[in-house]
Amino acid sequence: MDFIDALNDFLNYCVIEKGLSDKTKESYANDLKVYRKYLEGIYHNHVNVKNIKEKDIESFLKYQIDLNDKTTTIAHKLTTIKNFHRYLLREKIVVKDVALLIKRPKLRKSLPKTLSVKEVEYLLDIKLNTPYDYRNKAMLELIYGTGIRVSELVNITVNDIDFTNCIIRLVGKGNKERIIPLGEYSMYYLNLYIEQRCSLLKRENSEALFLNNHGKKMTRQGFFKILKNILREKGLNEDISPHTLRHSFATHLLNCGADLRSIQEMLGHSNISTTRIYTHKSDERVTNDYIKYHPRESK
Repeated sequence: MDFIDALNDFLNYCVIEKGLSDKTKESYANDLKVYRKYLEGIYHNHVNVKNIKEKDIESFLKYQIDLNDKTTTIAHKLTTIKNFHRYLLREKIVVKDVALLIKRPKLRKSLPKTLSVKEVEYLLDIKLNTPYDYRNKAMLELIYGTGIRVSELVNITVNDIDFTNCIIRLVGKGNKERIIPLGEYSMYYLNLYIEQRCSLLKRENSEALFLNNHGKKMTRQGFFKILKNILREKGLNEDISPHTLRHSFATHLLNCGADLRSIQEMLGHSNISTTRIYTHKSDERVTNDYIKYHPRESK
C-alpha cells in the first residue's frame, strides 16, 4: 500500500474513530510528512508501507538528532510514527509492527528559567497612575506571590478571594481545588485594584476578577501581551513568560527554607517529583556560592 494512501486512511481513523481534534490531526500529518520525505530518499520517491523496516525508523531518528532537533520534538515524531505503524498492523495492512521495539529518546530535563529577587522587584515596580496600572500590578503580584498558573489567574472570580482570611481558592488542573495563602503585598495591591475595578466594567457586569480593556474577562493572550509590554518598557528580557514568575516563586521559597511539600501544594503539582526540579536550581545556587565565596575553593 502506498504511504500517502495509508497516511490519509490513518488520519481519517484518528478523527472519525478516535475522535482526535483537528489540531492533533494536523500535528500527526506534519510529523508523518517529514517521515515520508525521509523514506522517499531511501526508496527513491515511491514508498510502500510494507517495505518499511525497523532500521529505516532508527535511521530517521538519527537524522533528526543530526539536525539538532530537540529531544522533545524527536520523541513527539516517534510517538506519531508508532501510532501510525500500530494502525497499519491493526488494519492488517502489514504483518509486523516495525516501530514496536524502537525506544524513545531520553528527554533532557532543562532547569526552569527564573528571575533573581532584584529582577522581580524591578519588574513589579509599576507606577500606579491608571486603573490598568493597578490591574497589572495586582496580577503580577498575585502570580509571583502565589505561583499560580496564568490559566488559573485569568479564571479567578471576585468570590474566589477571601479578603478576611487572606486566602485564595483555585480550581487547577484535573479540577482539583486548592487553597493558597495570600501575602501582604498580594493582599495590599488586590485591595487597591478592587477599588479601581468598577471603572474597568463597561455596560455588562462580570464576576471575573481581572478585566481587559473591554470590561470582559482577561485572557491568557491578553495577560501575555501586557507582560511583554512591561518587559519592553523596562528593558528586560522579553523571553520572560508568566511561567517564569511561577518558577521564580518556587525557587525563591525553596532558597529561603520552605518545605518542598508545601511548595508542591501551593503549585498544585500532583506528584512531588515535578516539584523536585526546583531543588536542582537550589543546588546550583549553593555550588555557585561555594565557588564564589569559599576561601579554599581554588588555589
